[in-house]
Amino acid sequence: MVKIRMARYGEKKVPMYRIVVADSKTPRNGNFIEQIGTYNPNVQPHDLKVDTEKAKKWLADGAQPTTVVAKLFKQAGI
Repeated sequence: MVKIRMARYGEKKVPMYRIVVADSKTPRNGNFIEQIGTYNPNVQPHDLKVDTEKAKKWLADGAQPTTVVAKLFKQAGI
C-alpha cells in the first residue's frame, strides 16, 4: 500500500518535514517514491508548501494520506 506521509529532517529540537509518497512498509526516513512538499512548524504562521498537482495525482491513484497529512492538505485546499 502506498501512503502519503511526513519524513522528518532538520536539526535536533528543530524539526522540519518532507511530505513524501512511500510504501507503507518502509521506515519513516527511509526510501520514498516521490517528494511532493515540505512543512516547517517552527515559524509563525507555519510554512506549508505542497505541489497540488502531484498530490491530487497520487490521491487519484489510490495513495492514502496519514491523518496529519490529511489535515495539512485540508489547510492547503486539496
